[in-house]
Amino acid sequence: MVIAPCSMKTLSAIANGYANNPVSRAANFTLKEKRRLILLPGETPLHEIHLENMLKLARAGAVIMPPVPAFYYRPATITDIVQHTVGRVLDLLGIENDLVSRWEGL
Repeated sequence: MVIAPCSMKTLSAIANGYANNPVSRAANFTLKEKRRLILLPGETPLHEIHLENMLKLARAGAVIMPPVPAFYYRPATITDIVQHTVGRVLDLLGIENDLVSRWEGL
């Protein structure tokens, strides 16, 4: 399961087992069943409570992946940035894709 973007309200609900809507209920079920849960929090700056909730979720098995642009591969367009993020999410899900330029080493 992927939640993108994931608000701090939703992240907090999931971290604290508060299944008050279909998204947080599905995410709690996903964690309970030990399935992959990937959260892309879209809010900054972060404060201590945000970080504690993220840590709680990471310890429960969720992957916290802020959609931060990677500029080391020199994106030329907004589409390049979006495709890179989507490609990394697909990688985490084990879905083959060619959206991300792979590093070949030295």
